[in-house]
Amino acid sequence: MTMEIYYYTALFLISVVLTIVYAAMWHKHFSVHYTLVFTIIPIALLGYLKLAEAQSLEAAVFSLKISYLGGCYLLLFVLLSVLNLCNISYRKTFSIALIVIMTLIYLSVLSIGIFPFFYRSVSYVDNGGYVRLVKEYGPIHTAFIVMLLLLLILNMFAIIYSYRNKKDVSDTTIVLLFIVVVISVMSYFISKSFLNGLELTPLTYIFDQILFLIIAHRICMYDITDSAIDSIVQTGDTGIISLDFKYRYLGSNKTAMNIIPELYNIKIDTPIEKEEALKNLLIPWIETFVADESDDKFYLRKGDRTYIADINYLYNGDKKRGYQFLLTDDTKNQEYIALINNYNADLKREVDLKTAHIKEMSDRLILDMAIMVESRDNSTGGHIRRTADCVRLIVDEIKKDNRFGMSDEFYSDVIKAAPMHDLGKIAVDDAILRKPGRFTDEEFEKMKKHAAEGARIVHEVLKDTDDAYFHQIAENVAHYHHERWDGSGYPEGLKGDDIPLEARIMAIADVYDALVSKRVYKDRMSFEQADSIIMESMGRHFDKRLEPYYVAARSELEKYYTGLGEE
Repeated sequence: MTMEIYYYTALFLISVVLTIVYAAMWHKHFSVHYTLVFTIIPIALLGYLKLAEAQSLEAAVFSLKISYLGGCYLLLFVLLSVLNLCNISYRKTFSIALIVIMTLIYLSVLSIGIFPFFYRSVSYVDNGGYVRLVKEYGPIHTAFIVMLLLLLILNMFAIIYSYRNKKDVSDTTIVLLFIVVVISVMSYFISKSFLNGLELTPLTYIFDQILFLIIAHRICMYDITDSAIDSIVQTGDTGIISLDFKYRYLGSNKTAMNIIPELYNIKIDTPIEKEEALKNLLIPWIETFVADESDDKFYLRKGDRTYIADINYLYNGDKKRGYQFLLTDDTKNQEYIALINNYNADLKREVDLKTAHIKEMSDRLILDMAIMVESRDNSTGGHIRRTADCVRLIVDEIKKDNRFGMSDEFYSDVIKAAPMHDLGKIAVDDAILRKPGRFTDEEFEKMKKHAAEGARIVHEVLKDTDDAYFHQIAENVAHYHHERWDGSGYPEGLKGDDIPLEARIMAIADVYDALVSKRVYKDRMSFEQADSIIMESMGRHFDKRLEPYYVAARSELEKYYTGLGEE
């Protein structure tokens, strides 16, 4: 066996071992171009070995064609690896164009001995027992050399650009890539120019493999995404479950199985519908997520632990392949939230109690003011309480069909505001307010001022309260309860819907009480007489639309006043 055969045999075996090492450390996120480098080099070295062993021109040419796989494709795949390692984006058409050109060149290599494209001619001489090829280069060989120089330039440009501009690429990796490129190209030309015996190019392939193994090892450390994913899976803090779009089980880690023991019972590629517990748990989550992708978090209670399940699509590259669940223990967070919620609930109850107490005190103070004002008027004993009850009975009927479209808060506030309707009488002279008979015209004009004055007092009393809505209703009740539907009322002479609804309701209750109650200047009317006056006044004094509610409340009004007896 000659020295050449020993040399190429050793290189081939070393290359195979390095390829096996690469396969052992292979990671799914390695670029396909790295794998192609480790695939092509052993094949090319096998070609060099067989060329050294060739005993005929045909065998030598066939082996030569195999060896040219390295020459045509290695530097190309090194370039694509450099672009990938340096995170330099490029159009897919760019790599396709380069591969097509080199493939066309390699096809011309395959035509050696048939067509004069790559070699014009090829012959051999017997050199001490083995074949030595004699070649006359053709035009495609010149194109091959041009392509090698172009690939060299592109590689060097990418490396220099990355060294100067890329902060996310290690300088060590860039230096290693530089060495790969330099020795891959220079050895070829040095080998052709100076050595007549052993070629250096096959030896540089071994160096390329070693350098790429070092780079691949460093990639595993530098790739934060892969490292993070591996850490999540291995540490056991997060459970992972994967399904395809047909709900077939693709796998899960140990943590997920411990959280959901039913995963131990299901086989890979089996639809989860066959495991009832998994079907009832996972499929509703998926359906909710598909309907609204923002709704991607669900809670799972297992014993005394609470887990949060985060669902998303399972990707293979940039394509969606199914669904993935990440399960994390959220127990402490949920306990903290529950503690906060309980504290907030207790605090809210305390605040509500205090607020209700303050509100009760405020309402009581206002009612006491109204009673104090009423105590000055000999003719209206109990009027405030009775009118408030009348308003409540009428409002109860209005709420049944809510034709006016008002809120429950509105109706509640109208009832609460009713006792304040005569607060303005505090500004009326005692001589007029306590007069036992009917007023003169002049006295009545002074009495009419109590409506506007009442509005002013209510405004001042409630101006600093937080409930602006009630403030306005109470002010309207005091101000406009003597306005009439036909515009003949006071103090503003408002007409129709210009009169606030709360004042229109108050007007019916106020007049009804005046009619059926005893005053110092009159006896109480019968319910029939009072009803007749109220009904005749509908559409003139009162809003005609309130008539059905008054009629519906009439029996309750009569029952109420009957129960009061003589007041």
